[in-house]
Amino acid sequence: MEFTGWQLIWLFFCYSFLGWVLETVSSAIRQKRFVNRGLINGPFCVLYGTAAVIMTVVLGELHGFWLFVGCLILSTLLEWTAGHLIEKMYHETWWDYSGVRWNLDGYICLSMSLLWGVLGFAALNWGNTLLLALFQMLPALAGKVLNIILLLILGVDVLATLMILSGRSRRIQQWEAADAWLTGISSGLQKKIYTGVDRRLQRAYPKKQRLAAEEKDKTVFASGCDFYKIACLFLIGAFLGDITETIFCRITAGVWMSRSSVVWGPFSIVWGLAIAAATLLLYKYKDSSDGFIFLVGTLLGGAYEYVCSVFTEIVFGTVFWDYSQIPFNLGGRINLLYCFFWGIAAVVWIKKLYPVFSGLIEKIPVKTGKIMTWILIAFMSCNIIVSCMALVRYNQRSNGIPADSGWQKVMDERFDDARMEHIYPNALKVNE
Repeated sequence: MEFTGWQLIWLFFCYSFLGWVLETVSSAIRQKRFVNRGLINGPFCVLYGTAAVIMTVVLGELHGFWLFVGCLILSTLLEWTAGHLIEKMYHETWWDYSGVRWNLDGYICLSMSLLWGVLGFAALNWGNTLLLALFQMLPALAGKVLNIILLLILGVDVLATLMILSGRSRRIQQWEAADAWLTGISSGLQKKIYTGVDRRLQRAYPKKQRLAAEEKDKTVFASGCDFYKIACLFLIGAFLGDITETIFCRITAGVWMSRSSVVWGPFSIVWGLAIAAATLLLYKYKDSSDGFIFLVGTLLGGAYEYVCSVFTEIVFGTVFWDYSQIPFNLGGRINLLYCFFWGIAAVVWIKKLYPVFSGLIEKIPVKTGKIMTWILIAFMSCNIIVSCMALVRYNQRSNGIPADSGWQKVMDERFDDARMEHIYPNALKVNE
């Protein structure tokens, strides 16, 4: 089933509200008082809405047992990722399953994962149908206006909350302060707002803990696991991933073929994002056992490859790989053998390659490293944008859509079918 953008926005807000109700009621029962369990001030738990929309888009073709497994894995990974991002951004933990059996660092646990699987299964089988039926009862214009209003309210709420939590509001107030009297008022107001938000979060997440920030050496470029380190590893991973896949195809298929994700240069965006995400999420587990990293890498890699396959098919109308002929595959998007490869790659990367590349990156002079990183980011951003335009136009040409606008004509001239087939030899067009 295909969904329109307006329908997905509606589902996002519905499940965000239902998630807020579920979290608030369960917390009220435990704490015997009302608490707002959302990150923001409004009655929305955006993690629920985000998870529901992602599962709706990505897992729509699954049914029965595999739908339950997909919901369980995807929702668990989202909760685990959200916990790590909160820790990375705010140096805090907001929930803790440490007292529950079969937990992982208190971020996820088996019992809650099973619950998420059941809720996701119910949402995709019955919830979406009911909620979309309610949306259809609204006049078309009224439904769009309602979505827009909710988006604006949510945007302001999220921006204000994040600014307060990150401390940026203090900087803005300093810029805008005209004199000491106004500064005193604004500082007092800021303190009240920040204290209020922090008090609300403390009530909502009584197990919230403040963690010590990672110590960084400012004289070393990309110290620890900061933005510049992740950006550099993305670029390195994109290059190494393309080279690895090219050599693998040569060994297994006996031919040299392009495995690049972009139109300029040997870069695999899938591998680059995988390396960056794996480093960000597994950095704190770098001293864990090989077996643990292999298991997490297998699950993360399989879920990531499945999501990438669905995303490229929906956005570009193209399937870039098909494992239908390999045993133990799921819809041709992933297969058990290659999931194991992701697990092995995670172990090799975290245990062997990451320390080497991290050390090499940190030897770059600070100023030179920052300038070089931003230049490469600009190049790769343009590369990705042009590649997306070329792929969209490639799909349009296959569906007989003529070139009416300027960008379409440029894409037809620079990236005709012959060149696109050379860059993406394994791309399979999906019938509309």
